[in-house]
Amino acid sequence: MTQRARSDVVGNERLTALTGAVVLVLSVAEIATVPTLGSLIVAHFFVGVLLAGPVVAKTASTGWRFIRYYSRDPDYRRKGPPRPFLRVIAPLLVVSTLVLIASGIALAITGPAPEILIRVHVVSFLIWLATLAVHVFAYARRVPRLIAEDWRRRTELQEHVRSEPSGRGMRVAVNIAVLVLAAIAAVLLLPTAAPWEGWRGQAVTGPGVLAVAVCIGTAVAVLLKRR
Repeated sequence: MTQRARSDVVGNERLTALTGAVVLVLSVAEIATVPTLGSLIVAHFFVGVLLAGPVVAKTASTGWRFIRYYSRDPDYRRKGPPRPFLRVIAPLLVVSTLVLIASGIALAITGPAPEILIRVHVVSFLIWLATLAVHVFAYARRVPRLIAEDWRRRTELQEHVRSEPSGRGMRVAVNIAVLVLAAIAAVLLLPTAAPWEGWRGQAVTGPGVLAVAVCIGTAVAVLLKRR
């Protein structure tokens, strides 16, 4: 593998890892607002729109790897695909994430009146929560290692290794850029969330959460068995 090819493959992997970490932090913040939506609805909308930026960046990064792998690029083929189970749930995670964010933005604009949008938002949230939990479990050890490798100070030996991938500044710049753009959009959309203040809709509880728990437990069991 040439230096340029190695940099492309490893750089893509590290960009995906860094962006994925940003998505996870924002996702946890978003989930934390769900139990008290009535008082945190503005924060819920703001974080939801902010999440759109890193999600687009991560989807583009993984999509690039997908295209290169299935177009039979030798370097990406050598890197190999994700595990079969993760390839199965990946489309569910991507689609549910996009539907969740899109329906949330639509609700911010239309207000709480369209019940069908609320149902779509809740269902996509449950699917997203289940697939996200499995995804995080699968990459919980790998992502921190990739980020640490990208940020650690090089040893004297590494300083002489020309094959060490570069581009850390670009990866950071990409994440900052998508966050800034998403933050601007979130600020512009905040006034449209005013009709939701004090809203007392039903929390996501009961059968929905039970179904998510069962899905997560089953998926984790499958991953543990494969390991």
